[in-house]
Amino acid sequence: MPERRVQTAPAGGARRTGIRELVVISGKGGTGKTSVAAALAVLAERPVVADCDVDAADLHLLLSPRVEARHGFRAGHEAVIDGGRCLGCGECFRLCRYGAIERTAGPAGGAACVVDPLACEGCGVCVRFCPAGAIAFPERTCGEWMVSRARTGPMVHARLGVAAENSGKLVSLVRQEARRLAAAEGRTTVIVDGPPGIGCPVIASLTGAAQVLVVTEPTVAGEHDLARVLALAGHFDIPAAVCVNKWDINPQMTWRIEDAAAAAGARVVGRIRHDPGVTAAQLRQLTVVETGTACAEDVRALWRQLGFANPNEE
Repeated sequence: MPERRVQTAPAGGARRTGIRELVVISGKGGTGKTSVAAALAVLAERPVVADCDVDAADLHLLLSPRVEARHGFRAGHEAVIDGGRCLGCGECFRLCRYGAIERTAGPAGGAACVVDPLACEGCGVCVRFCPAGAIAFPERTCGEWMVSRARTGPMVHARLGVAAENSGKLVSLVRQEARRLAAAEGRTTVIVDGPPGIGCPVIASLTGAAQVLVVTEPTVAGEHDLARVLALAGHFDIPAAVCVNKWDINPQMTWRIEDAAAAAGARVVGRIRHDPGVTAAQLRQLTVVETGTACAEDVRALWRQLGFANPNEE
């Protein structure tokens, strides 16, 4: 992985608006990313929080938001066959490459076709070639997004529908609304809980951010996926910081990961010890920094190292 210089100035929109956006991501699931993001939101001064892990959102479990507004999310299209006009010719069945169309018995005993909405990819081929013009192509409802009030302040989060796509677009919408709320209420910090991995939703969550914090774990999988996500951040020239969660379960791997992160141009900003108090806090719907558990100080030190803390907080 080529080296790059870590910038200290906020990137993208943050330079123009004065709003600093910290995106917490991980190369893989299960590293503790959401737990860390929630704790940082509690430590931040008047933040707006955005849960951009829309495929499996769970930040609300720790921050207990009260929903103030719900909005439907529509993106893409799906085919819908009008049974009254369908000739039962099977042309759509023949052309569909996704197995989304089934042939059934029609109301008059003849053949008919129906679309399985979970299998339909919205390509529109059946709509284009239906000889009877019997297939509509409405916009698809893919989920919903919400504006809430958590104990940390405003929170924007979303829920993608079952088998729904376009999560990258939903992530962009959530971030856009979070920045709008920050500007409207005079808040300067946005904390984003991003998705795991390196796919489209991750790209949508980090582009234009002031900084990304990658939470990893001292395992072979953690080391491998950290390299991939740092390469992604480097591609978009976004300053990256790395934190190793549960570092003390494998100190040797932790050192290896930190050396690799530094070689990739990322800042190593902290370690969080393995602590059973994390689970105890979660059972009470609290973040670790709201309890007296041992690793709470590790998270506070991490927040100071990131450079987002207000001087009064230190």
